Amino acid sequence: MEPMEPEQDQDPGQLYQRRIARRFSAFDQDGDGTISREDFSTAAKRLLTEFEVSFRSDRGQALCDGAEAFWQGMAGIADVDGDQRVSREEFVGGAVKRLHDHPERFAEIARPFLHAVLAMAATPAGVERALLALGVDPESAALSARTLPTLASGQVDEAAAVTAFAHYFMTE
Repeated sequence: MEPMEPEQDQDPGQLYQRRIARRFSAFDQDGDGTISREDFSTAAKRLLTEFEVSFRSDRGQALCDGAEAFWQGMAGIADVDGDQRVSREEFVGGAVKRLHDHPERFAEIARPFLHAVLAMAATPAGVERALLALGVDPESAALSARTLPTLASGQVDEAAAVTAFAHYFMTE
């Protein structure tokens, strides 16, 4: 394995593409090397199980509908070949070309899903549980949850969380 160059010595565009490629794995729930509708369904199922929410409940339906909307938005941006799967290259290309300078577009795609997640996991501790259920490593899950802005009620500030999510996935 070759030693890695220090990040500050690398082209900013290449550095951004590598960071986005690493974030790809957060969406690839089954680890098959692509993002698909099934990955979003799997994420929803994991969250429903973690929070003991019935699929048939209003919250369960909102989460599943949000997952489907998120998938449709992702596919619309990145599924270049129309095969209903987003490869790592398509994900990086879609992010770089369409979202790098406009992470708010990604926020709009993710908003219905994140709204439904926060309806179940309203507090930072709940968000940490959700992240763990989605396969995020414990240290990253704890740090992410701890740094989310909260309201006076102790609940996560949804608008700030959606913005933070979009900036994490789409910016440097």
